[in-house]
Amino acid sequence: MKTFSMPDVALPAPNVVQGLMRIQDKSDDEVREIVRTARDAGITFLDHADVYGTPPHGCERRFAEAMALSPSEREQYTIQTKAGIRTPGPYFDFSYEHLTASVEGSLEALGTDYIDILLLHRPDALVEPEEVARAFDHLQASGKVRAFGVSNHTPGQIELLKKYVRQPIVANQLQLSITHAPMITQGIAANMQGLEQSVSRDSGIVDYCRLNDITIQAWSPFQAGFFDGPFLGSDKYPELNAVIDRLAEKYDVPTLAIATAWITRHPARMQVVLGTTTPRRIAAAAQGSEIPLTRPEWYELVRAAGYTVP
Repeated sequence: MKTFSMPDVALPAPNVVQGLMRIQDKSDDEVREIVRTARDAGITFLDHADVYGTPPHGCERRFAEAMALSPSEREQYTIQTKAGIRTPGPYFDFSYEHLTASVEGSLEALGTDYIDILLLHRPDALVEPEEVARAFDHLQASGKVRAFGVSNHTPGQIELLKKYVRQPIVANQLQLSITHAPMITQGIAANMQGLEQSVSRDSGIVDYCRLNDITIQAWSPFQAGFFDGPFLGSDKYPELNAVIDRLAEKYDVPTLAIATAWITRHPARMQVVLGTTTPRRIAAAAQGSEIPLTRPEWYELVRAAGYTVP
């Protein structure tokens, strides 16, 4: 498992993350098997959010109940959670009161004294960045949160936060898969008139994150689009799956590993956030961490996914 360093994060960060948004109804043994499988593959980075589960903090609480981590065991994991989405609605709330209350709820649910990374969960159009800065200062000074990031934010939204926030923004969690890759493929076809792919939807977020040492965390890495089913094995992507199958055979890995490798091969040093809770699929996807896809192979996957490579 490839790892790298993130600002204010104690443990080396693996380039594959285990997401835990679907564990609400899992038994203790099932939760432990998910985490054990991930750890055996080198994944010590766990992703939560206050909104995962019913009621809020449900998945965080299910994790803590099943794992019952001792203080020394807790130190072996990077635990990330998110705050800012409120239900019913949904609507977004980056107020000082909500962010600090959400972290208190996460700490209680997770049974821990600190959160390694707190992400702002989707942009709040009514954000008052001074409020975010006050919340971050309080949470850091009290030792309750060690590092901070965002999700689904544009460069402008991050710059607005950075005008007031003293802490580095260490991560931006964004949707990315081979078939949902506008933030990468737009640059490939930049300035091509009349081509949908050339339209900028995020003001160059990949280059912005690279310039500012912000780790992109790719969520839904195997989804064809916005929660509309996986592309692996889909009849909608016969050419792509043919290429993936051939590369999986070449590297002697499952197809999930090739889908992972397409993201981890990018020099932006991204993390792939796994949403699956099936141990077999976790182990399969993790194998993509170090697969050295060549440039021709990487671009072949882009073309096979239906994108223009001029």
